[in-house]
Amino acid sequence: MDGNYLKPMVTSYIVISPGQTMDVLLTAKQPLGLYYMATRQYDSTDQDYTGYDSTNATAILEYRGNYTRPSHPVFPSTLPSFQDADKADEFWHRLRSLASHDHPVKVPNEITTRMFITVSMGRVDCRNDSCNGVSLEDSDQKLKSSLSNISFVNPSTDILSAYYWNLSGVYTDDFPDQPPTYFNFTGDDLSINTTVPDQGTKIKVLRYNESVEIIFQGTNVLDTPETHPMHMHGYSFYVVGFGYGNFDPNIDPKGYNLVDPPQLNTFAVPRKGWVTIRFTANNPGVWYWHCHFDRHLSWGMNTVFIVKDGGTPETSMRKPPAFKFP
Repeated sequence: MDGNYLKPMVTSYIVISPGQTMDVLLTAKQPLGLYYMATRQYDSTDQDYTGYDSTNATAILEYRGNYTRPSHPVFPSTLPSFQDADKADEFWHRLRSLASHDHPVKVPNEITTRMFITVSMGRVDCRNDSCNGVSLEDSDQKLKSSLSNISFVNPSTDILSAYYWNLSGVYTDDFPDQPPTYFNFTGDDLSINTTVPDQGTKIKVLRYNESVEIIFQGTNVLDTPETHPMHMHGYSFYVVGFGYGNFDPNIDPKGYNLVDPPQLNTFAVPRKGWVTIRFTANNPGVWYWHCHFDRHLSWGMNTVFIVKDGGTPETSMRKPPAFKFP
């Protein structure tokens, strides 16, 4: 999954988030005939919402050979409903790294950088249609999204060039390790004070070879809880734990899987839940973090990690190509 080995498992369905990749082995051992392969969206938003497009997508697996073709295949009875959170949770809990001699697990244990990042929707003042986003009814405000109450603003100069050439005024390196305030993140009817994010091009700088742990906490800000597929460029990381409700630092770490956690580059922060990941910052460069819902990305649910050089040519960023490349 995401290019990393998992322990094989037999399943009648898979749950795959936007941005993820997965290898599946299908054994064609059924009686000759036609069989549906079917997929449907997983909707993790308000379970009372009935306007969701729950249309199925299907393809037909057709056996070669002599047999009487049915008028139509039978629709798979094991395909979960589009709001079956229990089935999604069950699948995610089954993911385990191979953790073999040839494919060992190297989960960082001596953590040098800890971050707690909230994942939220929000709204900002946007008079005269001066920013992107969906306008709120009867208001000069628009919907935004944020990480730790910061809605990312795309700069006019790319951050990779600004970092490599030491250009000032493009970004600031003050993305916080903690959100500005702690509250009942997954509670109902949250205060209006939680809904307005700051806007800026704030990034996080890591030293080479740091051992990093990040807890992503989903929120119910604006009463819009849903699963967010978070993706990091340049790295695979270990998903050592996830759960529902507000993360409890005294209880939840006791349940971390540090033996054979899945190694991924995209993970789903559960609706009103949390995910903990760990990785070693040993790939120097400028790496994008973002929600893989394109709309949320465009609204600001993203940031950048800069991993500094390690001091040798092998542990340093490569020079950019010549100006006239290609």
